[in-house]
Formats: sequence, C-alpha cells, structure tokens
Amino acid sequence: MDIGEPARPVRRAYTGELQAIGELVAQLFALVSESIAAATETFLTGDREMARAVVGRDEEIDELEDRIEQAIERTMLFQAPVAGDFRRLVAALRIVPELERSGDLAEHIASRAARGLGTGLPPVVRGIVQELGDRVAAMWREAADAFEVGDAAAAARIDEADDVVNHLHHRLWDEVAAADLPAVTAMEMALVARFYERLGDHAVHIAERVGVVR
Repeated sequence: MDIGEPARPVRRAYTGELQAIGELVAQLFALVSESIAAATETFLTGDREMARAVVGRDEEIDELEDRIEQAIERTMLFQAPVAGDFRRLVAALRIVPELERSGDLAEHIASRAARGLGTGLPPVVRGIVQELGDRVAAMWREAADAFEVGDAAAAARIDEADDVVNHLHHRLWDEVAAADLPAVTAMEMALVARFYERLGDHAVHIAERVGVVR
C-alpha cells in the first residue's frame, strides 16, 4: 500500500497555509510602510484628511494582525510544523506585533496634525523632522524588501541607518530646547522624536528576524 499518495493533498494544503501567512505578513508590511511614509507629510502639512486616513489604516493593521496570529496558531496546532517551518512561524509571530506597534506610532505622529503641531515649528526643527521621516521610511522600505527575499544581511544595513536616526533624534531634542517653544509644544515634540526613534528600533528588530521568515 502506498501511504504517501493520500498525504499529498494534505501537504499541498499545508504549503498553501504557509504561503497565505507569508502573503498576509507582506500585506501588513505594506500597510505599515504606507502609514509611516504618510505620517511625516501629515505632521508637517497639518492635513487632517490625510491624518484620518492614517488612523483608518491603523484599524486595518490591527485587524490584519489578528488574522495573521490566528492563522499561525491554527497552523501550529493542526499541522505541527517542525524545523525550518516552525522557526519561520515563530519569527512571524514575533514580527507581527512589532509591525502593529509601528502602525500605532505612525498614527500617534499623524494625530498631531489635527492640532497643527507641525505647521508652526521653526524651519530647522521642521527640517529635522522631515529628515527623520525620510530616513525611517527608507529603513522600513528596506525591511519590507528584505522580508520579500529573505535577506538576512539587511539587518546590518538597517542597524547602521538606525545610528543616523538616533543622532537625528538627539538633534531634534537639542533644536526644540534651543527654540524656546511653549512647554506643551516642547513636550509634544519630545514625544514625536521618541516615536521616530522607536520606529527605527522596530525596523532593526524586524530585520534581525527576517532571514528565517522566508
């Protein structure tokens, strides 16, 4: 009796589940990357409609996170993956919360647009915010690309880029202090600087795990 033949449909279903999970994580990467890119523009222009779009996208991110986690849990429970598949699923479980938290951070930055926080800042402060946003967005594009191709070497490059983001984070603090802004504005800007710094950290953490996801 050939017991291998009936198992093939089961194996195909299992492979399909793994592929579907990978596609969902890629979709989550895309949503978060879009939010991060939009957050800086929203903050600096004060565009409330764009801010609402970022908030709405965060709801999509939260829902997709739940779908992915449930799909991974079902696969691990019913398929009992081993070796490389198991490691990839565990890595995905660790990446997904980082993606969700990064979506929250982008929402926090964009929400400041509704208060007009970014539009009245000194040019030098606005310039640093723009550079921070550009650098972080570039890190996330590289992290997303690394996920697509399983580029483990991307972690070192993203870590180097994060050093620049940390430097800009401190520069922003210094310029805000030197600008003698109202206390409330200064406190809000300290939070914005922290949000960007955390976005960079999340990109680094994700890149460190990307090599074993695909």
